[in-house]
Amino acid sequence: MATSSVAPRPMSAEEKKVIFASSLGTVFEWYDFYLYGSLAAVIAKQFFGGLDPTSAYIFALLAFAAGFIVRPFGALVFGRLGDMIGRKYTFLVTIVIMGTATFIVGLLPSYATIGIAAPIILVALRMLQGLALGGEYGGAATYVAEHAPMGKRGAYTAWIQTTATLGLFLSLIVILVTRELTSGVISAPGVLPVVTQFDDWGWRVPFLVSILLLAVSVYIRLSMNESPAFAKMKAEGKTSKAPLSESFGQWKNLKIVILALIGLTAGQAVVWYTGQFYALFFLQSIAKVDIKTANLLIAASLIIGTPFFLFFGTLSDKIGRKPIILGGCLIAALTYFTVFPMLLNYANPALVAAQKAVPVTVTADPATCSFQGSPIARPIDFTSSCDIAKRTLTENYVPYKNVAAPAGTIASIKMGEKEIPSLNATLNEKRNAFSPESAKAIADFKKSVVETAKAGGLTAKADDKTMNKPMVLAVLVFLVLLVTMVYGPIAAMLVEMFPTRIRYTSMSLPYHIGNGWFGGLLPTTAFAMVAATGDIFYGLWYPVIVAAATFVIGMLFIKETKDIDIFAND
Repeated sequence: MATSSVAPRPMSAEEKKVIFASSLGTVFEWYDFYLYGSLAAVIAKQFFGGLDPTSAYIFALLAFAAGFIVRPFGALVFGRLGDMIGRKYTFLVTIVIMGTATFIVGLLPSYATIGIAAPIILVALRMLQGLALGGEYGGAATYVAEHAPMGKRGAYTAWIQTTATLGLFLSLIVILVTRELTSGVISAPGVLPVVTQFDDWGWRVPFLVSILLLAVSVYIRLSMNESPAFAKMKAEGKTSKAPLSESFGQWKNLKIVILALIGLTAGQAVVWYTGQFYALFFLQSIAKVDIKTANLLIAASLIIGTPFFLFFGTLSDKIGRKPIILGGCLIAALTYFTVFPMLLNYANPALVAAQKAVPVTVTADPATCSFQGSPIARPIDFTSSCDIAKRTLTENYVPYKNVAAPAGTIASIKMGEKEIPSLNATLNEKRNAFSPESAKAIADFKKSVVETAKAGGLTAKADDKTMNKPMVLAVLVFLVLLVTMVYGPIAAMLVEMFPTRIRYTSMSLPYHIGNGWFGGLLPTTAFAMVAATGDIFYGLWYPVIVAAATFVIGMLFIKETKDIDIFAND
């Protein structure tokens, strides 16, 4: 693709209006998508009520991940349409599909009402959302880049990058406000667990509100004009008749798609999801910070960090996209194992002290231990003494170390100086429940473990009085800054890597495989890794390895693109 020596020109008022409209519409679309991720714990109870808490949460994350898994297919479907019939109408359709699916989630009956149909319909809606989002980003990024003046593509496409964070921020604010307005307790006095109006029905409000956002977004997008690059290409009769075969059937283009995936978007994605989604999960589950405080801290870090999307996007117009994106990947890979322990220490110092003072070990025959992070496991699948012991600790997010024991040994948990023997459970003849004796024994065992952990401070909630909120915020801002480094320039670089006639299709696939699979599966994978090993930091190996691999591959094989003429069709 040719480079251009055209000097940067100011963007016209009409072009600014079009780009603003595109960015605003995308904010709403990301808001829709992030609602589910932020409410995963509530959704686990509503739609996966037939499972134990750990399995329900993993299934809820998998349902969330289902939307990410189908994103590349959405990229193929809508990318093809975008290259054949135009950018504007294609990503107008995507927002209608996604907004409608989100609204329906707010109306969907729970597992307690319609049984197994509830999670099945939920997953189907999540997949519709994923398909729509698969066509959304490529359309928005391509649309904005093709309106931007030469020399300012990084600055203008960075506005699209802020929309993901702003959408998440908007969803958090709506959830917090709704939670406050529906915080009343509806369970009977003395009944545990306590059920609030938010847990019962209030969680539906943010989904239902999205219909208003959808209406505004559709109105805005109907007023937009077609991209000048596509309009020019269409007028000249040069649009692609088979964008899929051109993009992926010709090696000269396919190799660029592959390099864009493993040398750019895979690392960008894991840094993005670690810095925002996994950080929120870590605060709430591992550091045991209450939901409201954790969300407010994340929201504050987003407010502080979001302008840096524009900073790094603009900087990439001057020094290039490659050093900024790959620099962010490298810094992330080098610092995560330092930053997250700091986050835990600043958020809940009492918990860190307890973990040092009361070490926990599980002594068991390794042959009797199953994979605790299995997303398809049921409570009755864990019958060995090792599995019951580890499951109990995992459900309470108590970290532990493993000690191998001779074959046939009954597993035990040691907390400090106290040792609690586990048990092998038996099932009834129908194999759909523990036997009454085993059920009682397991309940007694879990009660003993939880009481001992509580006495040792291993389940201590974060205390506002001892939490170092300024330092927690500083760590979260650092994580968001890494996100802005890898994400700010990525849209411009992906657009510049492919010719106009197949740009929508070609850039969408690596972006959505990277962000949908490598990034979207990160919360589920990292949680499963923590559950499987007992090490609360073990899940960080996933983003560290992917980010490091992207840095190496990107440095060796990715070429700088900032001076490319994106109107060229070669």
